[in-house]
Amino acid sequence: MKESFVSIKNLNLKFQQKAVLRDLNWAINRGENWVLGGASGSGKTSLAKIISGLQSASGDININFDQTSSLPAETLFVESWYQFKNLEGVANFYYQQRYTSQQAKETLTVHAELVSYGKEKGLHFDQVEPILEALGFATFASSQLIELSSGEHKKLQLVKALWLKPQLLIIDQPYTGLDAASRKNLNILLDQVAEESVQLILICNDSELPTCITSFAEIIDGNLVQVDAFESSTGAENHLGEIPAFLKESPVYSSQNIVKMVNVNISYGEKQVLKNINWEVKAGEKWLLQGHNGSGKSTLLSLVNGDHPQSYANELYLFGNRRGSGESIWDIKQHIGLISPEFHWYFDPTATVWQSIASGFYDTVGLFQQLPYTKSTQVDELVQYFGLTENKNELLSALPLGKQRLVLLARTIIKNPELLILDEPCQGLDQQQTKHFNQLVDELCSNGMTLIYVGHFESQLPTCIEKRILLEKGEVKVVESLNTEILS
Repeated sequence: MKESFVSIKNLNLKFQQKAVLRDLNWAINRGENWVLGGASGSGKTSLAKIISGLQSASGDININFDQTSSLPAETLFVESWYQFKNLEGVANFYYQQRYTSQQAKETLTVHAELVSYGKEKGLHFDQVEPILEALGFATFASSQLIELSSGEHKKLQLVKALWLKPQLLIIDQPYTGLDAASRKNLNILLDQVAEESVQLILICNDSELPTCITSFAEIIDGNLVQVDAFESSTGAENHLGEIPAFLKESPVYSSQNIVKMVNVNISYGEKQVLKNINWEVKAGEKWLLQGHNGSGKSTLLSLVNGDHPQSYANELYLFGNRRGSGESIWDIKQHIGLISPEFHWYFDPTATVWQSIASGFYDTVGLFQQLPYTKSTQVDELVQYFGLTENKNELLSALPLGKQRLVLLARTIIKNPELLILDEPCQGLDQQQTKHFNQLVDELCSNGMTLIYVGHFESQLPTCIEKRILLEKGEVKVVESLNTEILS
């Protein structure tokens, strides 16, 4: 007879009077490793937090830790994104701070964070070094936490979890922001800790999983349902409605030259992040930007966004004007619509869906003024187009992740920008949501809008993409067209 490890009976959870979990039951036997998948907003993360003791709910939960094991008798929940604090113990960061804080030491370095964690948990530092090497994270020891990209933050979370090796390890979106090599190495590391009796619950919809996974489940109508691998449902098919008339018009281009970089170099002290970058983006082109974690993608985009202070020291042209010729950062942002994981993190949590979309007119992270009638009408049209009518007065932060990303996509295109920058916009979305999101991107870009799209998964990209630029260790490795004809 199998020995019970986790027993959950009659678990109930309501959120804003809506039932999320309904008399949910789940039995996890010792030695089992689960993947919890399914639709965004079904209650997966809430269930994980309840099991971890981070969220309250009614019902019975019993975890039968092995008191004879050398592994810590605890449950560790790794959240979908890393929440860190500055040296004063607060977390009131703003989006551009990542690029303006290199000189001011505002957060711990990766090394200092790991030393602190090791002391707190009684861990030996030599045991973490192989994990750092496997995830390609050893070179980030001197980087401040605020300087890290979303993929690098995920690696730091994973390093700490794999170093601790708790008896129950729950990871929400373990592959978020990771390049292909890092995903492969993570699966090897997960198999290794599973062999040491760490039991896993992975919350994701990915198909490339560690071999130790034994069981699959999803939450349907508040109940946990065990399913076969790769057969989890991803919700009903989404059908695109009629695109709003104001987005059928081609953007008004101020120049046919959207981006031009000539021998661009970016360094922090002795660390060179970008080296001799030459790249041109013409009006209407659709680009895919790729590269391993730490290759320089986020820094490259920060130059295009106008966020990076070192842009003035380089030969950089945006929308026909050389950077530093008198234009402000807000002049640049008028031309751009942007989604990125970091921007999502720092967005105003008190803004409603309607306010969040409307703020795109002014490039703010919340709405601080009343809109004229014409602009209000455009917001209403986008709310309807994106299927958000019933959510328009809800807080953005209260929506499931999939709907939050649709809201932010609506925000990015509300002003029909010349350039749409989508930096890993489908992180955390299920397969159907990703397909729907990219269909929307294809539809929205059909009017001649210029696109720069960052994505690690080749199978999860819009079909409109025509060209690709690949970075490797801060240098341009490849520039090619869709038919792989090398352009430079």
